[in-house]
Amino acid sequence: MPVLAVNVDHVATLRQARMGIEPEPVSAAYIAEIAGATGIITHLREDRRHIQDRDVELIKQTCNTRLHLEMAATQEMQTIALDIHPEFVCLVPEKREELTTEGGLNCIGREKYLQEYLLPLHEKEIRSSLFIDAEPKQIEAAKTIGTEYIELHTGHYADAKSIIERQKEFDKLIQGIKLAQNIGLKVNLGHGLNYRNILPFKAISGIMEYSIGHAIMARAIYVGLDRAVRDMAELIRTFVV
Repeated sequence: MPVLAVNVDHVATLRQARMGIEPEPVSAAYIAEIAGATGIITHLREDRRHIQDRDVELIKQTCNTRLHLEMAATQEMQTIALDIHPEFVCLVPEKREELTTEGGLNCIGREKYLQEYLLPLHEKEIRSSLFIDAEPKQIEAAKTIGTEYIELHTGHYADAKSIIERQKEFDKLIQGIKLAQNIGLKVNLGHGLNYRNILPFKAISGIMEYSIGHAIMARAIYVGLDRAVRDMAELIRTFVV
């Protein structure tokens, strides 16, 4: 059965807007786990615009499920991951000027570097994922790199402006899912998914995990975080295995 991992970055964004002490991402992580999340996601950016090192450390210490650390493939982040020892790392692209991650990681031509980058993490039994677009060459490169998982970027699908464009992006994702599964990769989905646009994936088998943050935190403003997470977790439980 597919599961839900909740990204708590936006809780940190709200805190950092005032450079204060609340709200606490670690508290959000605790509530999300109680409500049915099977993983907590934090993206420790180079510019530290939201999640801080302290947040990752505290969530790792208190997390009752799995900590997923999203990060750029830099030496600094590798050192932090080896020290904190999350259950998962997901390598993502990172640009200082972007509002949020705008596309997948480019793996083509970087296979050797990324393979060597992940090696010490794998040796410490930290599982890895690569956040990539649903492009056949990127998926094949991910297989060469030796990651166990990929997370297909659903942002283009979520941001589509027309029914035709959305269907085109959905079909591309389905083709990517099938290719990845056929070559032995486990598939997660994430970015821009919400309570409505996630529904077409209900009949798609083999998805391991859905990574969702913004939609849950937006809903939480109106119904509370426990209810927002619980609604999404229960929705995903109805999906095919």
